[in-house]
Amino acid sequence: MATTTGTARRRPRAKASGNGKSRNGKPRAPRAYPSPAERAERGKALRSETPRSSHGDWAPASKRPDPIALLEEQSASRVPELVPIRYGRMAVSSFTFYRGAAGVMASDLANTPRSGLQVQLCGDAHLSNFGGFASPERDLVFDLNDFDETLPGPWEWDVKRLAASLEVAARGNGFTAGRRHAIVQGSVREYRDAMHRFAGMKTLDIWYARIDETALAELLQGEAKPKQARRFEKVVAKARTKDSARAFEKLATTVNGDVRIVADPPLIVPIEDMLSGAEAKRFEREMRSMLESYRASLPEDRCRLLDHYRFVDMAHKVVGVGSVGTRAWVILMLGRDSDDPLFLQAKEAQQSVLEPFSGKSRFDNQGRRVVEGQRLMQAASDIFLGWLRVKGLDGKMRDFYLRQLWDWKSSADIEVMPPKGMLAYGRLCGWTLARAHARSGDAIAIASYLGSGDKFDRAIVSFSDAYADQNELDHRALAGAIDSGRVHAMAGV
Repeated sequence: MATTTGTARRRPRAKASGNGKSRNGKPRAPRAYPSPAERAERGKALRSETPRSSHGDWAPASKRPDPIALLEEQSASRVPELVPIRYGRMAVSSFTFYRGAAGVMASDLANTPRSGLQVQLCGDAHLSNFGGFASPERDLVFDLNDFDETLPGPWEWDVKRLAASLEVAARGNGFTAGRRHAIVQGSVREYRDAMHRFAGMKTLDIWYARIDETALAELLQGEAKPKQARRFEKVVAKARTKDSARAFEKLATTVNGDVRIVADPPLIVPIEDMLSGAEAKRFEREMRSMLESYRASLPEDRCRLLDHYRFVDMAHKVVGVGSVGTRAWVILMLGRDSDDPLFLQAKEAQQSVLEPFSGKSRFDNQGRRVVEGQRLMQAASDIFLGWLRVKGLDGKMRDFYLRQLWDWKSSADIEVMPPKGMLAYGRLCGWTLARAHARSGDAIAIASYLGSGDKFDRAIVSFSDAYADQNELDHRALAGAIDSGRVHAMAGV
């Protein structure tokens, strides 16, 4: 990142018109407010157009795009030196491949049945994109935590992405077919049951619904063994220490009185190692302009909070699996002194992988697309969540969203989960996804479409089993592309 543009600056708020007309002077169309009974009838009627059992069908399209070509297409806009790390991480297992193949699955989901009911989608709702983090009230909450692909679209796509991830992960853990299918069906049933509960709730009650530390503990007490409950307590205790102060201990040092981020190439590369001395100094001066642009995307109280910090250093950081190769920065700021650090992460936001199939975002800034989608789907969002558009070191304009690097962030260790633990976790994810969808979509219509029986649940089990087979074939295709030299992978990074 280098210079900024003012696209994130606040625009004057449009004055409300009292004459029943829109800002362009045309009469406003009256907004329809169907009754709960009418909404339920709509959902039920959609079953005849798209039977619930049809969601179980999966077979690759006759002209299905080459999955490796889709990955290469994504890689074209990423940092070339980091793309081999992405392929290396995806090649580790079928599950890591699945994590990085959101674009491949989006292309496949575009050809699957849909009810016609829309919600704000996560776009990449696999089970590793759920986890714990701190709410602004300093409670540990469980929620979706990755929104790089968020966009309005068919609610079924998120459900299928989650369900298939459970099947893929359960296969990786060596579970029997019966246990795998029970895990997937349990998660989808929880989504359906939760959607029915949300359909009967008041609007504000849906908005306030969340899973906090107490709810998590109660769930584990009822679902898991004492050993797993103790493990949960350790995870919570560790999460509470994972903040900017801990990040400072791990990522920063003091050199001749100056605080700097420690280099760990190619995973962490400080800006002073990427630019010459004069260029680095110029870049630091430009940071003020960049932070001012970001500041304009925050509510006024957060702006005042940010003003208490000063920029110190920044570094490029490799993150995740599917995100590897996109431009991600960590920004170190200090408040009162070096014992008062704030680490922000600025992550590049590119076009959602859903856009070719679900429609263009209404936001021209992809960072804002991510932020607005996250705020809509999460029960609580990071207080520093914002966006900006900047000119990169290559001279191209790029969109970013910003948030705290660590704020009690925790995630489940999927690879060591026993069957009962994954069943409980899958149910947790199912409830969370239903809550996220109910905030933006028509919970009554979706619940009515799903019905009280398990027809949809069983269909998604069939879909997940078939799609996991396809994912294994795609994973082997990546391994073959690496072996043939078509793509270069860097293992163990």
